[in-house]
Amino acid sequence: MSARNSQANKAAARERLRIERERQAKKEKRRRQVIVGVSAVAVLAVAGGIGYAVVQANKPSHWEAMAKETKVTAPKNTTGTNGTTVVIGKPIAKKTLELYEDSRCPVCATFEQQVGATVEKDVEAGKYKIKYVGATFIDNATQGEGSKNALSALGAALDVSPEAFMKYKAALYSARFHPEESQDKFAKDSYLLEIADSVPALKGNAAFKKNVENGTFDAWAMKMSAAFDASGVTGTPTLKMDGKTLTAQGSDSPPMSVEQFNAAITPALKG
Repeated sequence: MSARNSQANKAAARERLRIERERQAKKEKRRRQVIVGVSAVAVLAVAGGIGYAVVQANKPSHWEAMAKETKVTAPKNTTGTNGTTVVIGKPIAKKTLELYEDSRCPVCATFEQQVGATVEKDVEAGKYKIKYVGATFIDNATQGEGSKNALSALGAALDVSPEAFMKYKAALYSARFHPEESQDKFAKDSYLLEIADSVPALKGNAAFKKNVENGTFDAWAMKMSAAFDASGVTGTPTLKMDGKTLTAQGSDSPPMSVEQFNAAITPALKG
């Protein structure tokens, strides 16, 4: 082989090597660009996901929104601002028993099971009226919704009639239906409607069912809850007459039997 051919071959080899190196360099550059692009998309996706999660976490819940709602649909048979005054009884009754309850409260359930029928009988006889104030503080303690949802359903019952309200309240607190405090069963509309089937005025009542499922009185329930908070009462059940708390004799506890209740309310009615 001549010196010229040898040099030409070497030059050609060097050129092929240069071309191959450039090709590999371009390929590596494209690969890095793809990796950077994918990484950027991933970062944006993660950032977007975090941003969405933050927005959702800071977004007011349905009940928080209802608490701020200014347009409130109040049930029939109510008075006062936003319909939060619920007084049930005959006009001839001169006294009013204020009753503060939370639907999930186990002590309220015991009171209603033991004394509720006596209270209802007294109201029907015109001995006194009932002023009902509903609370939802158990939901706040347990991160639940049952107290609020049940209070809204009670509003739907009150919209039917005061009598339906009283019967439904008794059913909610009954041994048959009242759940353990840790069980948020009242958060389910289906369970509230199941309980309503035990009340003749509510069973098969299409308007009541619609109001429960649509949350017609959700905002009202939150306004009622706010009225409880503003009352200064710190526990349930609490019974008051003429501004004085009724308690079992010799204690600071509410009367939990018919005997204790009669002993507490008889002098209050005379006072």
